[in-house]
Amino acid sequence: MQSFQQDCVELAHEKFRRGEVSRRTLLAGLAALGAAPALEAGDARAQAQRQLVMVNWGGIANDGFGRFYGEPFMAENAGVRVVQDSTGPSAGRIRSMVESGRVTWDLCDSSASSSVVLGRQNLVSRIDYNIVNREHVIGPGFALEYGAAPYSFSSVLCYDSAKFPNGGPTSWADFFDLQRFPGTRLLRRDALATLDAAQMALSKSPQNLYPLDLRACLAKIREIRRNAVFWNSGSESEQFLRTGEAVMGHIWHTRATVLQRETNGRIKFIWNQGLLQAGIFVIPRGNAGGELAQRLLASMLAKPEPQVGLLQFLGNGPTNPAAAARVPAEFKAVNPTDPANAAQQVVLNGVWWGENYQQVNQDYLDIITG
Repeated sequence: MQSFQQDCVELAHEKFRRGEVSRRTLLAGLAALGAAPALEAGDARAQAQRQLVMVNWGGIANDGFGRFYGEPFMAENAGVRVVQDSTGPSAGRIRSMVESGRVTWDLCDSSASSSVVLGRQNLVSRIDYNIVNREHVIGPGFALEYGAAPYSFSSVLCYDSAKFPNGGPTSWADFFDLQRFPGTRLLRRDALATLDAAQMALSKSPQNLYPLDLRACLAKIREIRRNAVFWNSGSESEQFLRTGEAVMGHIWHTRATVLQRETNGRIKFIWNQGLLQAGIFVIPRGNAGGELAQRLLASMLAKPEPQVGLLQFLGNGPTNPAAAARVPAEFKAVNPTDPANAAQQVVLNGVWWGENYQQVNQDYLDIITG
């Protein structure tokens, strides 16, 4: 199952192949995402006391990351080197490193729910909020016990307006209403964010969405499973809507933005009842960088300009509250954390999902494959 982070790297390369961005811009965008080439194994093993290794999900950039975060941090911290490793910071690899006592990673791109699981297994360090400033994020869901978020993304309702000449869906209740809005639905092959949408379709207040009523949410999915297709990757979600195999879908806002632009507005998306999610970074327990990793994370959250650059390149939402005022006017409508857009959404509860994901996702998969 492709992660949002992996899909962002894929989007970057698609833009480059189409000639929409230069190699320099590609490097800069991947840099803000933290997607640079893997370290040579020897470099990682030889990690110096004053070297920090940031781990991400892939890319071909060589020194781009330094332009956005590494170089400013190194300029402020003499003798510190920031390097990147794009071999993929899966929970299993973090566990292996920590349990073997050979931790060569300092800061890893993860998720809110994974940070909870890893934290409770004593595999990642608590964020030191004496170093990392909670006021540098837009809300508590972006500064958790075991991770903090320098970027965000959303799961939104996207639809083909040509299929609904009398007006398209405006809520998740409409999405699940096959009589008023006939046609095949598109859902991710993953419970996270999907069941949250089902809960809103059941008329539970977005302000009091959690805990989810799992029995009712799963029953809601069961109602439409025979009229639904399921996606595993961001490009696949685009394809289902481009070809008309699905008339509306629950997809990442970055892919919805591409569809809206490239179809000249025929395929639209709405922010109402979107699931706003935190792009969380975690610090493996026993990392060689120690406090420096906390300070690098603090820097990533504190500086709004690189976050705005990432929004312009790929659509990832800034999380620093000062960033909104720096977003160019033409990007405000596609910024998930623009105040007007964020006000319509629900921040996904990563703590609840961290406590419940494994069993809930299995129940969900049993329903859609049964």
